[in-house]
Amino acid sequence: MKLLHKDIEKDNAGQVTLMPEEAEDMWHTYNLLQVGDSLRASTIRKVQTESTTGSVGSSRIRTTLTLCVETIDFDSQACQLRVKGTNLEENQYVKMGAYHTIELELNRKFTLAKKSWDSVVLDRIEQACDATQKADVAAVVMQEGLANLVLVTPAMTLLRAKVEVTIPRKRRGSCTQHEKALERFYEAVMQAILRHINFDVVKCILVASPGFVKDQFITYLYKEAVRQDNKLLLENRPKFMLVHSSSGHKYSLKEILSDPTVTSRLSDTKAAGEVKALEDFYKMLQHEPDRAFYGVAHVERAADALAIDTLLISDLLFRHQDVPTRSRYVRLVDNVRDNGGNVRIFSSLHVSGEQLTQLSGVAAVLRFPIADLSEPEDDSSDDD
Repeated sequence: MKLLHKDIEKDNAGQVTLMPEEAEDMWHTYNLLQVGDSLRASTIRKVQTESTTGSVGSSRIRTTLTLCVETIDFDSQACQLRVKGTNLEENQYVKMGAYHTIELELNRKFTLAKKSWDSVVLDRIEQACDATQKADVAAVVMQEGLANLVLVTPAMTLLRAKVEVTIPRKRRGSCTQHEKALERFYEAVMQAILRHINFDVVKCILVASPGFVKDQFITYLYKEAVRQDNKLLLENRPKFMLVHSSSGHKYSLKEILSDPTVTSRLSDTKAAGEVKALEDFYKMLQHEPDRAFYGVAHVERAADALAIDTLLISDLLFRHQDVPTRSRYVRLVDNVRDNGGNVRIFSSLHVSGEQLTQLSGVAAVLRFPIADLSEPEDDSSDDD
């Protein structure tokens, strides 16, 4: 993402002009947009024209519109973002107040104006424009007959390919059918790796499976690379890392990323940091429950007591359409930062972010234990 222009006043109102450069930037833009914002971008509009003879024709015209945002639709697999709203500035093709849907495009700038830019949104822009955060990881999570190829970026986990091949059992006296099917399966996984992984960007490729499937696959991969003289695979051989997982399904990714050997290798990636922070929270909840809180009311009281060391919060909460509710979470983040605490904003498209969302989306590890916070809430629920 490129920041082309930034103009924010002292009262936090203002506008920024950005240019998305890759698919992941659409996810960042989705998190920046809110209902009521003003979005100016280039778009295509179908316009009806009437000739002098009275015949009506239609043509598609590229024009620049400014919309008051009403609905935001994001497709996480295709990384496409559509924004629907009413036109704020009349031009020769579109009347004032007419509805239009803009599909934001890569390498086309847009200008976003808000009445109030809060700290969380400004952080998101900084994160999106920071090139050092692109420490990407790919993972092939597999078991016999099933493989999931996943790209783990700083902001999201993308399933790029799913390979399924039926593997017949070994028969007494003959294993040829079994071995042929395995070879077909390994070939399909290898093709998926070559098709979907950009070796210039990806720093590490995790190959995970239960048992010896990963070892057999890597042996096959290198043997084929030598046979086909595939320089791409041979040059990037050090990037492959074998890890144990309990299954070949996507949910095993959390278990893989929390493996200590993986964590040390991926220490500079945001996804590994999120997994470790959540792991630390669960350990604290198990051993010292008075130092691990979750639920917004409890966490807010701990923040008021200046007790929060690390705040874990899901970016899902900042997409709340109710402004007071959203402001409540922004205040909580600012409060923790002002008092020297760490804030980790989890992506809801990561496995760790999904887990945090199940814990209400807000959790905190405290500097010192606080007891009896649950009692006032219990009393109020009894009164109801």
